[in-house]
Amino acid sequence: MATKIYIVYYSMYGHVEKLAEEIKKGASSVEGVDAKLWQVPEILSEDILGKMSAPPKSDLAGKPAGIFYSTGSQGGGQETTALTAITQLVHHGMLFVPIGYTFGAGMFEMEKVKGGSPYGAGTFAGDGSRCPTELELEQAFHQGKYFASIAKKLKGSA
Repeated sequence: MATKIYIVYYSMYGHVEKLAEEIKKGASSVEGVDAKLWQVPEILSEDILGKMSAPPKSDLAGKPAGIFYSTGSQGGGQETTALTAITQLVHHGMLFVPIGYTFGAGMFEMEKVKGGSPYGAGTFAGDGSRCPTELELEQAFHQGKYFASIAKKLKGSA
């Protein structure tokens, strides 16, 4: 049975969607992995909003999770965004899978503006006109591939 990976995202300008697509490509490049995208709707239905106060279920406990993000600028809070998101994963008992420095030299690029961190892939949106760079998309692909390989190992050990 294939390891299923769901890439859940919201994208205002399309920047995060591009990262999500690359993460899916990376995850799908791992044999035995079925990766799917799911975009969070712009406006949640009354049904979903009405259930937000319901106690969390344990369905996500023990499952791997990763994060990726976009902010407006350098110093715009990418690591703060990551750390804040991680708290939600913890509340559900999920296993956070960071990319660490596994992206190699791409993590240390200093000549060009680059989003992302050891927590996950990232980009800078600016006023919405800046698109993710090739290096940022490569990091997203790497994250998808790396995450899928870890998820597959975890599933195999269950």
